[in-house]
This record gives sequence, structure tokens and C-alpha cells, in this order.
Amino acid sequence: MKMILRWFPFGDDSVTLKEIRQIPGVTGVATCMPKIPVGEVWPLEMLESLKKEINDAGLEMEVIESVNIHEDIKKGLPSRDQYIENYIRTLEHLSKVGVKVLCYNFMPVMDWARSDLSLELPDGSQVMAYRHEEVLQMNPKVMADVMAKKARGYSLPGWEPERLDAMAKDIEFYQNMTQETYWENMKYFLDQVIPYAEQYDIKLAIHPDDPPWPLYGLPKVITNRENIRKFLDLNKSPYNGLTFCTGSLGSDLKNDLPEMIREFGKEGRIHFAHIRNVKHLTEKDFDEAAHLSSCGDLDMFEVMKAYDEVGFEGYVRPDHGRMIWGEKARPGYGLYDRAIGANYLLGLQEAISKMKTRYK
Repeated sequence: MKMILRWFPFGDDSVTLKEIRQIPGVTGVATCMPKIPVGEVWPLEMLESLKKEINDAGLEMEVIESVNIHEDIKKGLPSRDQYIENYIRTLEHLSKVGVKVLCYNFMPVMDWARSDLSLELPDGSQVMAYRHEEVLQMNPKVMADVMAKKARGYSLPGWEPERLDAMAKDIEFYQNMTQETYWENMKYFLDQVIPYAEQYDIKLAIHPDDPPWPLYGLPKVITNRENIRKFLDLNKSPYNGLTFCTGSLGSDLKNDLPEMIREFGKEGRIHFAHIRNVKHLTEKDFDEAAHLSSCGDLDMFEVMKAYDEVGFEGYVRPDHGRMIWGEKARPGYGLYDRAIGANYLLGLQEAISKMKTRYK
């Protein structure tokens, strides 16, 4: 597997490529282009410039997060065909700069939800947190305001200011859409785009819903084993796959993550792995945690062992980290805790690999 780190370009990140290059075992970054409005084509010239900047720092740019899906596609509106055409053109441009995996999501209206972006833990570190009843009492505008105050001036993917005015109307729109219609809209998108993903040799890797349960009456689909199976069966091309996020799926304690990794990994349908830990206070209240297994509810040894068993050779990154040692950074995306997480995961991988050959 290839260990990478998420990095935000155009001065929208406190972490530099030079710093990422110094983390042992990290070979590249998963990046994005937040300057491009959702639905527009990503310009080839900008991608070429971005690739050069990353390569000049001694890192690879083989993964992109995210070319966001325009809401009209999710809604199934007549205008979706133009946005799908733009998506396909973006895939073509990504292929020309050597991108191999595209992480995206099909979550309606909002990409993710948290009640706090900088909850202070007893040890003084700060984490993103979710309290279900608090979130239910917020409308998207209130939640956006709360998050913006703790974003430290950085952009929040999925909560761009230009989207806020439409959020309330979009939520109202989905109250009249059945879950099955939403699945049909997903299939329509996949059937249009996957042939081009195959042509351009770019694997599409959908990210699970975060959190993985109903919120504001919105359709939630990539939430558990059953739904993931249904999604993969919508289009059985190996280019239709997953970003398997332990943090998102692990927020639901009923999900058996190692078994899911074994099932979908054996089929070659996991293309990208986001690995992080969560600590539950109740069934639907949790804090994000340090990657170390004992800091949360997830067994990282078993997670990494499952990836080893299926021979996973894709991309992996330590997902959200804590704010530690006085660092001021984009919530979840500081340098120090993610660097610790990357090397903890690489250490587990090395130990598991050597145990198989040296201590039979």
C-alpha cells in the first residue's frame, strides 16, 4: 500500500509539502481544487501546475479528493446531463496528469456534520466531535456558523459559503424523494461515468456518509455492509469502488470493519483507505480520537491485518488528527497528529507483514 497525506493547495493549508515530504514512509498527497465551483470542469493547466508543485517537492499526485457531484445530479434534474459531461471532461484532464484514484461522495446537501470542531479533551488536545441531539437542533446555517467560528480561517470542504443559501431549499426538496429514487440517480451517474473511468484508467472510490445514519430527513446510502453491497452492484465494474473510511463507518458500532474490509477488499473494490479512530460516549455521540487503538473504539491492528490479508495495494492515509502541541491548523488536518498516525499505521503494517514470514 502507499501511505499518503491529504493536502490543500493554493495557500489553504498550514501544512507544507516540504513538511509532508519529511514524514517517513509518506510518498504522496491526496489533493483537491476548492477554487473550482462544483459542477465546473477542472482546467488541465491548473492541474498540470499543481502536479508540478507536488512533484517538485518529491511527492506524488495520484489521488484526488474530491471532484464534488453537483446537486442537480443527485436530484435527478434534467440539467444533470451537462454536469455529468463536465465530470467526464474533468476525468479526462485528471488522466493526463497521472491521477489513478478519485475519491468522491454522493451525500445530499452536506458532505459531513459535526457539532464541534475543537472540543478540548482532558489531555489538552482538541478534536472534532459529534453530539446527535445538538446537531438535530441546528439547521445548516446555524451549523455552518458554528463551524466557521472554529475553522481558524480555513475553508471547510462541503460547507462552502456559496452553498449555504441553497441548503435549506435542498433539504426541503429531498423530503419528497424516496430512497429508491436516490439509488436510481446514483446508478444513472455511475452508468454514464464509469465507462470513461475505465477508458481513462481512474478508479472511482465513493466515500461513506458521515455520520452514517439519517439526518434532517436526507437520504443516507453508503452506511453499512448491506448498502455498500447494493451500491457496488449498481455497476459491477472494478472501477466502481470504495474509499473505505473507518471513522465514518466506525461511527456506527454495528459495522464490523475488518470483516467488511475482507469482503470488499478480496473483490478488489476498495481503492482508497481513510483510517482514523473514534471514541463513543453513546451510540450516536462520539469524539474523533488519536489513531492508537486504545484511544478509541476501533482496533487498528485488526483493521490493518484485514488489509494485509486481502493483499491491499491501494492508497491509504491517516484521516483526521487531533490538534496537539499548540498547533493551529485546519480542524482535523494538522501536521503532528497525522504524522504520528501515519507512522503508527506503517508500524502495524510492518509488524503484521514480518509476523507472517518470520514467526510462522
